[in-house]
Parts: sequence; C-alpha cells; structure tokens
Amino acid sequence: MTIMNIVVASGKGGTGKTFFSTNLFYSFRKMGILSSLVDCDAEAPNSFIFFSVKKIKEEVISEYRPVLDRSRCVMCGKCFEYCSYNAIFFLPAMNKIQLLDDLCHGCAACSVACTHSAIRDSYKFIGKVTSYRTDEYGLCMFEAKMTPGVSSAVPVIKSAIKTAIKSSLQQDINYVILDSPPGTACPFIQTASCADYVILVTEPTPFGLSDLKQAVETLKTMNKEMGVIVNRAGIGNREVYQYLEDESIPLLGEIPFDKEIAMRYSEGKIAVKEIPSLQVMFENIVNRIMRYGNSSN
Repeated sequence: MTIMNIVVASGKGGTGKTFFSTNLFYSFRKMGILSSLVDCDAEAPNSFIFFSVKKIKEEVISEYRPVLDRSRCVMCGKCFEYCSYNAIFFLPAMNKIQLLDDLCHGCAACSVACTHSAIRDSYKFIGKVTSYRTDEYGLCMFEAKMTPGVSSAVPVIKSAIKTAIKSSLQQDINYVILDSPPGTACPFIQTASCADYVILVTEPTPFGLSDLKQAVETLKTMNKEMGVIVNRAGIGNREVYQYLEDESIPLLGEIPFDKEIAMRYSEGKIAVKEIPSLQVMFENIVNRIMRYGNSSN
C-alpha cells in the first residue's frame, strides 16, 4: 500500500495553518477517506484541542549526549578534531576543554575518537511523541512535543512522523496530513522532506507574500510539488495572486476573511461542520489532492 504524505506549512506563524490542517483531516474522514493527522509543530502543538481524543501511547524521545570525565582527559584534542559541528571548545594553551551541549548533534564521533575513556555516554530527554485515538476514527492522531529549552525539535518531529507512518501502514490508511512547524528552518525542512505534496497557507498581505516566497524557494530546492491556500481572502492586496500566476503555482482555494469562521475556530470547533460553503471548498481540495496522488503513482 502507498501512503501519500501531505504537509501543510506556512512561511510564518498565524496564517491559519493549523486551522486548515484540522479541517482538511476532518474533511477526508467525513468523505470516508482514511487519513491520519500528525502535529509536527513540536514547540506548541495544538491540533487535538479540536477533537475529542484519548491518549493511547506516549513515547519518550531521548538523544545521545557525551559527558567529559576531566579526571581521565589528557588534553590530546582528538575529540575536538573529530567533531564536525564545532560542539567542543578546546584551548590547549590554557588547558581548557568544554563540550557545548546546544551545538552537539549526538553523533558520538568524540566518544569514538577518545582513546582514554574520558568521554562517557549519556542520554538527554528531548521530548515525547503521543498517539491518540477517537471513538469515531480510531488510532489516527499523533503529536510531537519537545521539552522546553531543547535547542532543536528535529529528532522529536522525525520520531513522530516515523510513528505515524508505521501506524498508518498497519491500518491501511492512505493519507497522512502533517501540520508543519511555521517558517523555513530545520523543523520545517524535516517535516517537508517526507512530503509527496505540500500545501502552503498564506494571506494576501505584504508579510504573507514575503514569507510565502521564502517557503516556495525552499521547497523548490527540495523538488517538492506544492499548491497554495489563501486564508483571510479579501484583506490586503492582489500581489499574492500575481506571484502565484507568475510562478505557475496552483491556487487550491480561498478561505474568506469571515467573522463566523473566526468564531468557530476560537471556540475550538471544526468550521466545516457548520459552514456549508466551507465544506464544499474543502471537499474540492480533497478531490484535487486525490487526483494528484493518483496521477503521480
């Protein structure tokens, strides 16, 4: 069975990415199409406040971190030479050496390099992956959440995606919707790297266009197919639309700047349940995604 990974992303926070992800997931399920939802916004996951869920499993994610035993260190500098990430401060003239935790990638090269057993292994708790089920849909929701103060959410996101895809394969679920972290930094790239199709949510404002351009250029370097949703349509100007036309990027749909939609979202409700026009739009998007998935197989 082939799974289609659909990543919902945005060049900046606050464009309506999670609103779109949750309503898209609901629309897939409402149309009888099996799908999973993965909240990869590990710094502030909130997709599941819109659904009645039950926690099924919680996986603790840890990452290797070396610890220096100064009583064994002979200041040979081998660990410093082996580290590709500049995560070791080494100043032999002053007899100074320090492992820099925030720069460490957990590759353990320093431990391999040390022949004096001066570096011992340890593991740092960096986050958790939680699996949820609903009475209506079963086990189909997954959440990445990083520990506050951890420098990178990437390992937690990677684990959440792996867990979601494995579970979806076991349940014959065909579509996995991934709510990406905002922006274009490493957490976004980790999420988008598995995408078969990326939906970028933007707004028709100068800031929205600027951040959309950054996201588009990043995805082009990754050779990812993409389409765009314009949220809060009716505000701002037409420059976003002109950009999409110039770049030949499909406009998948427009969500109007509407008080009723905003009220439903602020109440923690799925808007497509209660707004017929929105339901039609999301059904059209689902059908368009499915056609793309079928044509690319």
